Amino acid sequence: MGGQIKELYNKLCKTEWDATTTGILIGLFTIMIMAWWRPWGAVGAVRNWGDWILYGIGVYSDPDTLEVLGFTDDEGMMLLKKSFWYSTGSVIGIGFVGGAFLSACLGGQFAFRLPPVREWVKAVIAGILMGIGATLAGGCNVGGMYNALGNLSAHGFAMWLGLIFGVLLGLWLLYKEMEYITWGSGGAKTIEIPAPVQLVIGIVTICAFIWGAYSYANYDGDDFTDYINSLPGILLIAVALGYTMQRGRWCMVQGFREPHMTGNATMAKSVALSICIVAVGAAVLKYAVPVRADGEAVLAPMNYVRGTFGWGGVAGGFLFGLGAMLAGGCGTGTLWRVGEGQIKLWLVMIVFGISCSLFTLWVKVNDWEADGVLGKYVYMPDSLGYGPALGLVILAMAIWYVIVSWNEESNKLILPM
Repeated sequence: MGGQIKELYNKLCKTEWDATTTGILIGLFTIMIMAWWRPWGAVGAVRNWGDWILYGIGVYSDPDTLEVLGFTDDEGMMLLKKSFWYSTGSVIGIGFVGGAFLSACLGGQFAFRLPPVREWVKAVIAGILMGIGATLAGGCNVGGMYNALGNLSAHGFAMWLGLIFGVLLGLWLLYKEMEYITWGSGGAKTIEIPAPVQLVIGIVTICAFIWGAYSYANYDGDDFTDYINSLPGILLIAVALGYTMQRGRWCMVQGFREPHMTGNATMAKSVALSICIVAVGAAVLKYAVPVRADGEAVLAPMNYVRGTFGWGGVAGGFLFGLGAMLAGGCGTGTLWRVGEGQIKLWLVMIVFGISCSLFTLWVKVNDWEADGVLGKYVYMPDSLGYGPALGLVILAMAIWYVIVSWNEESNKLILPM
């Protein structure tokens, strides 16, 4: 019995999960969190944290600025729903990073990993590019591409296209860096944490999330009670997402990079499959059934449909993909690597949040998205119907799957050094 328990622990907490299983689980958890309340994403959390950093150091102090950012209501009162602990985006981010941290601790993989000097510079540049790109595209690789396509929004295709070219340029720059730049290659250091200590910390983390979920569920204080009482599911499903991604080392930018770097298509095929699963789930949740709540959909059809189907989505995807290559992780890849102690990604996250916050404020003040400057709002079922819209997403993912599989054998799309 002891041997079986140990084997199960190793499978759940120490063994790296294969990409296909990880992609399927992420798709299912994505549907669960949509059914609970809303689609998930990474940039909502990072931007919220950037907002609070800038507010804390006094950059955001003007009442008009706070109102544009959603910090205050019409009467200038601070909104609890925007706070670090109660914003749904922030709660998702806390859960996601915490889930990755839990996975790393239970697997004995957490360590403080300080990068070489050159990587600090790349982290700052990457964070700026990712913040601007996510704003233009209407989300990071999750909200702008993965969950956008999964939620049947056309802007996901725009960012998908931009990501391909951004990653290719980033890969080319990486080759040039390896060939010509030697400065700043020293200074890397790893501070290990004993495995037994990590296990204890992991158990404490589990208790902390259980306590957090019960605290949200039993909150009773003001007009936001119902809102806060609904946060436990958001928190715990986000923990599951972070845990799963860290355990499977699942990074979407790898799905765009590896087919052109090594020819390996494993991650690309996993991402394509996961998007198909999410798209089917979103169609079920968004389809209005007459006997369900007077014909209303469980999930609002316009959830995660952004007005960036145009140059904004393509340019944003390009900048974000380039930034993700410099960072060494996409939006979600950054967060789960933060959870396992990658210090470079901590800096990326901070700069990403500040950059995204500042650029989002600028876009909002100028009403770029509202005025159609970045592109159009296109919820595909409105113009095509649910069947054709779902079929289009699945067809696009099937074509991507076939192309990267063909390239895996032929190496025709590999970018040479």
